[in-house]
Amino acid sequence: MRICVCTVVHHPEDARILHRQIRALLDAGHEVTYIAPFRATNSTPWREVSPVDVPRATGRRRLRALRAAHRALEEHAAYADLVLLHDPELLVGLPRAVRRATVVWDVHEDTAAALAAKGWLPGPLAPLLRPLVRRLELRAERRHHLLLAEDGYRDRFRRQHPVVPNTTYVDERPPAAPGDRRVVYIGHLSAARGALDMIETARLVAPEGVQVELIGSADPDIRPALREAQLEGVLRWYGFVPNDRALRIAEGAMAGLALLHDEPNYRHSMPTKVVEYMARGIPVITTPNPPAVAIVEPSGCGEVVPFGDPRAAAAAIRRLRTDTAHRTAMAERGHSTARARFHWPTQAVPFVRQLETWATGTTPATEPGTQTPSPLEGATPQVSPEPSRRPA
Repeated sequence: MRICVCTVVHHPEDARILHRQIRALLDAGHEVTYIAPFRATNSTPWREVSPVDVPRATGRRRLRALRAAHRALEEHAAYADLVLLHDPELLVGLPRAVRRATVVWDVHEDTAAALAAKGWLPGPLAPLLRPLVRRLELRAERRHHLLLAEDGYRDRFRRQHPVVPNTTYVDERPPAAPGDRRVVYIGHLSAARGALDMIETARLVAPEGVQVELIGSADPDIRPALREAQLEGVLRWYGFVPNDRALRIAEGAMAGLALLHDEPNYRHSMPTKVVEYMARGIPVITTPNPPAVAIVEPSGCGEVVPFGDPRAAAAAIRRLRTDTAHRTAMAERGHSTARARFHWPTQAVPFVRQLETWATGTTPATEPGTQTPSPLEGATPQVSPEPSRRPA
């Protein structure tokens, strides 16, 4: 197939888009045209994809990026077997030539619920925009195919849609044992994701010789606090690092932080970072968002601390540091659980098969409330070794 993948919001090296989905399509022998903000993020495209550079949509400055993306989509959809969109913004004003193609929207988050966590959006606007977002979602459902990142997103739609979870590559070999000096965080840094809580946690444990390392881009309102803390020597902030390299940096850490706040968008979204920590044998310290608790507590791979409580997070770090056997056992349980339940290749093959099915037009139509026959439903897990890293 020839697949046209497009995002203007996400980083071109987004783990779900590039390292999982595009990699799976390339490994299956398909051609990928990737429309993304390469120059704006100083990203070098993989040699295997055909890159198309567009501006990045950030904050309230989105119109220029959307117009450029729509022009690129109109050009490349003409020869694509399928168009895969990763931003709901792209669905607004989608050119007719693109709408005539086979279009798939990959639903990354609960868009309406996430409005409250958008720092660039004035607070009073969020309640006004939610009904419009819901209407956009239902219109997209009528016109296009949908992939969902979470089972919890099913209730937002009238029909059933296949789910492609945010899992990760899990090596069958046991990872290195966790150390006793480093605590890591991988992911975007924002107030709602607990960035300020992690800074305060770092201040509490830094005098005891514990280094907190934050790996990810940050919202503009968070960057001054991060820079100040880094100048004081209480933490290390890497900025954005491609997912494969970020995971290698995290290896051997004593704990991985997932201090999300109690936001509507997080209450039914599995924190990918939790699974990534487990895959690398890193004990997890998480706030009590239900999806995280449902993974961490049954598997015994970490600790759950209250929302917005840096002192509790610091206490959990101290417990892990002083009990080597305890943190080693957590690391081993986390890795074995991740390998059994969250190894990406078990999703990669049916994901590709689903796109192939849609591209050839063989998916039967469904009525609202019925189950869509899907290669992702009831598929036999396919387990493959960790793929070699592609140049990035």
